Amino acid sequence: MATTLLNDRSTRSSAFLMARIAGWAYVVNIVTALDSYFGPRNMLAHYAGFVAAAAYIAVTVLFYFLFKPVNHGLSLLAAGISLAGSAIGILQMLGRMPFRIELMTFFSLYCLLIGYLILRSTFLPQFLGVLMILAGLGYAAYFWPHLAKALFPYDVIPGALGEWTLTAWLVIKGVNGQKWAEQAAGIKELGANG
Repeated sequence: MATTLLNDRSTRSSAFLMARIAGWAYVVNIVTALDSYFGPRNMLAHYAGFVAAAAYIAVTVLFYFLFKPVNHGLSLLAAGISLAGSAIGILQMLGRMPFRIELMTFFSLYCLLIGYLILRSTFLPQFLGVLMILAGLGYAAYFWPHLAKALFPYDVIPGALGEWTLTAWLVIKGVNGQKWAEQAAGIKELGANG
């Protein structure tokens, strides 16, 4: 009984810690990405782009584990899309990409999937899922570059609102570790009974 309680407490703590680390990695991503895109064009901005990409990869991996209890397949798909976008972004920064791909299309799909996973989760508030879906819809304008150019900056405002609100929530509040553990236990029971 005590061991189960300890494991449950450990599970709740690890989910909470994972969410907080993801939040801080998101902060690093946001700050360095803003510097890379809008700062002066110098070597520091170039390196900021790599730091932003590394931080986003960390967020992606942590989100995979955080949302795995909600839906393993969709969490894996979201992670794959985000990692592909990050890898292409790194190749573009290194000048190794033979053609141009609009990275925001990857992050549109990623935000849509994360928003859906948040809506299906029990450990984060629903409004964060709605904001992330709106972020994904705003970024979807980048599937049509002329539309994105015409809508800018209004197409990225929902993205900033969604991603920055989620980031602030993770840094300040984390997740409800008890509900995360319950959702994770429910998935394990289904797997054991299936």
